Amino acid sequence: MRPAPAVMIQGTGSNVGKSLLVAGLARAFTRRGLKVMPFKPQNLSNNAAVTADGGEIGRSQALQALAARVPTSVHMNPVLLKPEGGGSLQVIVHGRRVPVSSTGVWKDIKRSLLSRVLESFSQIEAQADLVLVEGAGSPAETNLRRGDIANMGFAAAAKVPVILVGDIDCGGVIAAIVGTHCVLEPDDRNRIKGFLINRFRGEVELFDEGLSDIFLRTGWPSLGVVPWFDRAPDLPAEDILALGAMARRDKPSGAIRIAVPVLEGLANFDDLDPLRIEPDVDLQLIYPGQALPGDAELVVLAGSKSTVCDLALFRQQGWDIDLMAHRRRGGAILGLCGGYQMLGRTVQDPTGVEGLPGGAAGLGFLDVETVLGEDKRLAGVAGIHLATGSPVRGYEIHLGQTGGADCTRPFLEIEGKPEGALSPDGRVAGCYLHGLFASDAFRATFLGALRKRSELPRQEGLSYDAQVEETLEALADHLEAALDLDEILAIARERK
Repeated sequence: MRPAPAVMIQGTGSNVGKSLLVAGLARAFTRRGLKVMPFKPQNLSNNAAVTADGGEIGRSQALQALAARVPTSVHMNPVLLKPEGGGSLQVIVHGRRVPVSSTGVWKDIKRSLLSRVLESFSQIEAQADLVLVEGAGSPAETNLRRGDIANMGFAAAAKVPVILVGDIDCGGVIAAIVGTHCVLEPDDRNRIKGFLINRFRGEVELFDEGLSDIFLRTGWPSLGVVPWFDRAPDLPAEDILALGAMARRDKPSGAIRIAVPVLEGLANFDDLDPLRIEPDVDLQLIYPGQALPGDAELVVLAGSKSTVCDLALFRQQGWDIDLMAHRRRGGAILGLCGGYQMLGRTVQDPTGVEGLPGGAAGLGFLDVETVLGEDKRLAGVAGIHLATGSPVRGYEIHLGQTGGADCTRPFLEIEGKPEGALSPDGRVAGCYLHGLFASDAFRATFLGALRKRSELPRQEGLSYDAQVEETLEALADHLEAALDLDEILAIARERK
């Protein structure tokens, strides 16, 4: 049987915009009537999504599936790596955690996973008119070529043609593309059928000589130059480097200030994305070396892949003292997943699921205790915010059980069961529900309470999902105008 059309988008380096390009192409080709399926053989990210079939994949593949209007599946990202404390990795294969004690052990087992990756790819391509594959890092990392499953190793095994992406905004794009051509082995070099330039600012025609130079040095044709897409921050981002684009600065004076400490194990930070669409919310990311602002209405402790290690870092920064002062001033505190665990009295890790066995004293803002365990909770869920009755939806993805006196005052009710905890005065809350702020009614009422305390005017409700959908459409339009989509499709159909 003839293989399904497929093309792999690889980059000259990390963060050249591969994920966003695949999302935009997925929507553009879906609008042409094709059933598009996204695929990424191996991903490295602590920002994960729960799939329709009950596993977890990288956040970028979930966004790409949304762009393609198809349900998420564990086979869209068969290998997901999540860095943890103490030099360990959490390895997810086909949506489920497998025991790996260290990065060294991961290197030993990586080569055995190609068959699992190809198994997933076979399932994906069987359902598709077109498969858009995203690489990881760069094929120019020649030290990783042996046993590779993320870039050319996969492309060669699956016989998928490649398009190479260079990011002109970071500089040196000609050297990056030509240099990649120079270091690749001939078979890998010949698998690349063209290149495109991403994140161009200014008049595209000014780079015509650059395109010609690249072609003369590589023989690879240009498939187009993509101008800078201003609305990229309106879409969920997967890489922690995108955090800097999250907080918009064009906020009115008197906006609700929400502070988020940025810890090393920060995970599922897309929980914060919906807050950015609110015109009167000033979302501030607080990095190590900075103090928590004294005028914040709310401090959010986001998810963490290394709760115990992040507790130590939190204290090293003096943020525990800042948070106590914030609490004394009447400020609100919300902990999500790992942040919820940190707000309790203790976090115990008796079997070392996050690194070495042990535990730590929590911050003590909630009368709860957490014990981390081997069983991971993975589920898409829905329920209500008990204080207001507002509907909520999202997903749970965590290791550990939390209980204690403050759990008798649950924050949410999920599928008929109490979830989370509240302090006696209601100003400190925590729960395991990711995606909480994407629930428009909840976000409106929750922020409304902060506005009332700050005597700010009421804002009309906004739809986060509608904005994401509108942005995906705009991204598809953007790529339609910039790229030769017919040629990209022709390359995918030439797969042998």
